[in-house]
Amino acid sequence: MPDLTETLAQRAVERSVGDLRAEYAEQIGRVLEATYDLIERSGNVDPSLREILRETGLSTQAFYRYFQSKDELFLLLLDDGRRRILGYLAHRMQRASTPEDRVRAWIEGVLAQAANERAASRTRPFVANQERLAEAFPAEQQASVDLLIDQLAAEIAALTPGRDARRDAVAIYRLAFATLQHHLVHGTRPNARENDHVVSFCLRGVGVG
Repeated sequence: MPDLTETLAQRAVERSVGDLRAEYAEQIGRVLEATYDLIERSGNVDPSLREILRETGLSTQAFYRYFQSKDELFLLLLDDGRRRILGYLAHRMQRASTPEDRVRAWIEGVLAQAANERAASRTRPFVANQERLAEAFPAEQQASVDLLIDQLAAEIAALTPGRDARRDAVAIYRLAFATLQHHLVHGTRPNARENDHVVSFCLRGVGVG
């Protein structure tokens, strides 16, 4: 039977660690939101560490308690942004009744990030920094991308059984996000005709239409 003193001490340590973990997670969430707001308000997709510290109210020492570098903060922003898009796309896809319509909803949902001013202002920094972050954090960045690719691949597999659904999903992902990147960089919005062309092109590419 374990010593009661040791058991109670272990529970106290676990509670303390749990409380500290929750506090850190809450603080990191506040830093992410403050950085989002700074980028959105200033239009600067790569703010300096000094600007981030001023916006978040953190000291340099406190910042490095949570993040190893500014790039690590941007990696979290990138992952958070992709997860937000993932949820948004899932919501759009749930309203579609067929795999073809869900593939369409996914593509149109990606392009819609450039059509909404707030979404565009929050997505732009990730487009601007994704290559640098991919080089600095290849595994973490790819894991974030894979969430979106797998979401699309599941619908392509249902739509066209027997094809390499994931390979098709990668190609569509690259086309959709390259189109999104073009509009975000130039501050433009895709119109309905462009959306329809991209969607029909992708559907023909997987053997539909």
